[in-house]
Amino acid sequence: MTNLQDQFQRPLRDLRISVTDRCNFRCQYCMPAEIFGPDFAFLPSEKILSFEEIERLVKIFVSLGVKKIRITGGEPLLRRDLPTLIERINRIDGVEDIALTTNGTLLKKYAHDLAKAGLSRVSVSLDSLNEERFFEMNGHRGKVKTVLEGIEKAAEAGLQVKINMVVQKGKNEQDIVTMAQFFKEKQHILRFIEYMDVGNSNGWKMDDVVSKKEILEQVQQISPLKPVEPNYKGEVATRFQYQDNQGEIGVISSVTDSFCSSCSRARISAEGKLYTCLFATDGTDLRELLRNGEDDASIIQCISNVWENRTDRYSDERNEQTMEKRKKSKIEMSHIGG
Repeated sequence: MTNLQDQFQRPLRDLRISVTDRCNFRCQYCMPAEIFGPDFAFLPSEKILSFEEIERLVKIFVSLGVKKIRITGGEPLLRRDLPTLIERINRIDGVEDIALTTNGTLLKKYAHDLAKAGLSRVSVSLDSLNEERFFEMNGHRGKVKTVLEGIEKAAEAGLQVKINMVVQKGKNEQDIVTMAQFFKEKQHILRFIEYMDVGNSNGWKMDDVVSKKEILEQVQQISPLKPVEPNYKGEVATRFQYQDNQGEIGVISSVTDSFCSSCSRARISAEGKLYTCLFATDGTDLRELLRNGEDDASIIQCISNVWENRTDRYSDERNEQTMEKRKKSKIEMSHIGG
């Protein structure tokens, strides 16, 4: 096994694979309906990586040091027969953990099959428990009740469940305490995510960010918090435990408290492009290599070159100049997952 390192000695350990660019939600911060409308041209199926191609790439990335796989989208559960892909990845020697990020609307239907196939963990996006507010935020596409049923079904199936809440000023900051209280009682880990400037279509402004400090101040209303050590080097969420030991929260604070220095993640988009940062502007086309009959050694060489030359530090460098330079050219989050 090769242990790749980039220009800042960051290893390649995590691979996020988008299996579709489609989603059944239209959340404003990710796929706003005015852009991703009825006439939006999503990728035709022949341009999306097949399960065979994904499996081959996972084997290659594992040989380069990857241990953890996360399946993303779009909404990954829209991809037909997804448990079959999970099963295939689970059989690959060297894969230690398979996770999934989902909006939860189809989780009730698929949780059992996903767990049986070898999925370890699921992160469910839920930005409010208030039906009206949630409905507004997801583009009038989904109900809180459906997502909560999916969460419970996933827990029953033996999956570790985390809930992700993107906090936006003026949208759902009033739900921080309610969400924390609810999932403390349910004993599920809740992770608050600072609203980020991903892609080009979400109209991001720094004024819309509710900071990690502000989030923690609100959660302390329920119970005092104590910091917890990371589960592993490079974990993106800063962890806190309630002092009564009844539950845990995390905060992903890419805006006010960057974690670029320990980032070990690579991303593959639905059409097979390799990206080395969530805020990337350019990708490397691996699908072309796969379909042109290149052998594993050639693909390994390509990936190695990309990673060893990697210098991404977008959140460390986030400022007006960087944002202006990258405007209109960043890859959309709906294309490469969170």
